[in-house]
Amino acid sequence: MIRIAAVGDVHVDKDVVGRYRPALEQLPGVADALLIAGDLTRHGTVEEARCMAQEFGDLGVPVVVVLGNHDHQSDQQDAVTGVLQDAGLVVLEGEGTVLELNGHTLGIAGAKGFGGGFAGACASKFGEREMKNFVGTTEAIAERLGAALRGLECDALVALTHYAPVPETLTGEPLEIYPFLGSYLLGQAIDSAPTALALHGHAHHGSERGRTPGGVPVRNVAHPVIKQAYNVYQLLSDEVDAGLVSI
Repeated sequence: MIRIAAVGDVHVDKDVVGRYRPALEQLPGVADALLIAGDLTRHGTVEEARCMAQEFGDLGVPVVVVLGNHDHQSDQQDAVTGVLQDAGLVVLEGEGTVLELNGHTLGIAGAKGFGGGFAGACASKFGEREMKNFVGTTEAIAERLGAALRGLECDALVALTHYAPVPETLTGEPLEIYPFLGSYLLGQAIDSAPTALALHGHAHHGSERGRTPGGVPVRNVAHPVIKQAYNVYQLLSDEVDAGLVSI
């Protein structure tokens, strides 16, 4: 069994330091790894990244993250990534990593993702160059995510994004902003590999549970949705829901 703790949209700044830490220090007893689904900071500054590293560093379990849109706000995303990596966090963008946990291997492929919408109500790569660039950005990210997922050899495979791969976990958000919260192309990438679980954030007013068209369980772990420091999910267990439960 592998136990995965997950949260997103923690938006750490200096006034947040210490808020998550009491629960985080309990992680070695309840989970084997922590995955964070983007929006690690408020405005994507190096100073906020240092606060994030202080809050989520040295936890006694591996920490794997993707960036979110907030982490790009100040155009310092490369420096933010460097600060987090220096603190021992694994930052993924169109890449994968494999962790050895409890005698099993956990593969994690991560990407921020991007918008575009979902089947029947999505943007198309047609018309103005600006629209082509918008959709092309999502296509490129989804292609890299899918390739990373398919390239991992592991016992259990997880997709980690910030933007949503399905509309079900957006329920509660205004329909008008769905195209800015995720894309069906991310769901297709997830379905292109034997993915056991997909985690995302971004949708603060969304709902927790969904599935890709291929049947992969999707969980929105944005902090305002789960309302706690993290949820824990079990993989490679004999529990219901294809070996996946929320503790």
